[in-house]
Amino acid sequence: MSTEPVTESRRERWERAAEGPLTLAAVVFLVAYAVPIIWPSISAGWSSVCRVTVTVAWALFVVDYVTRLALSTSRRRFVERNLLDLAVIALPLLRPLRLLRLVALLAILNRTSARTLRGRVVTYVVGGTLLLLLVGGLAVTDAERGASGATIHGFGDGLWWAVTTMTTVGYGDRYPVSTTGRFVAVALMVGGIALLGVVTATLASWLVDRVAAESQAEQAATRAQVESLARQLDELHERLASWSAEVDRGPTRT
Repeated sequence: MSTEPVTESRRERWERAAEGPLTLAAVVFLVAYAVPIIWPSISAGWSSVCRVTVTVAWALFVVDYVTRLALSTSRRRFVERNLLDLAVIALPLLRPLRLLRLVALLAILNRTSARTLRGRVVTYVVGGTLLLLLVGGLAVTDAERGASGATIHGFGDGLWWAVTTMTTVGYGDRYPVSTTGRFVAVALMVGGIALLGVVTATLASWLVDRVAAESQAEQAATRAQVESLARQLDELHERLASWSAEVDRGPTRT
């Protein structure tokens, strides 16, 4: 007897059970990662607490990935379909991207206000955009602070740079000068272009559907008018036929 359905079921149960704790871990990770960057003057003790918290949260992400991999029947397929997860736990530079798991918090809003696929896409795009802006601002601030010739000195500068980069405005008043900062910039540019493409495609789909709906309504109204005219013509034809029959019979004699 094949054990594949059992193995897949075990992985699915693990994913459902781990989603809540991992979402909480991602929130804690975000706070611990952001605090030393936004407030660089915090005490050494709090800075150490934040570093330990980030490490523990990252270790939980590693455990989750390894467990899901072990419970998969086709481990090669699992790796191929979860390359971003692998990169996030393998490359320290990409660890903040794991915060995209916070999009799971939008599920409540998704259930109440987004009943269609397009609505879910819009919800996740908005959440993903805000998270990418926040993480990009934090990452570039962390990379650029203290670099020679840096124009990004605080989180406000980093967030402003992230907004202008993702929107493709690029004023040029703030820009990364370090190698790490430039890698962050590349990732943010690619992410911004991808999100812009999703937004454009969603808007175009919505417009096409609206035009199609209006066209269908107009066609339905036209069909109703044609059917009404056809009924009126049938009634007129019947009346004419009746009148013609009466004329052919002539006047009735008493």
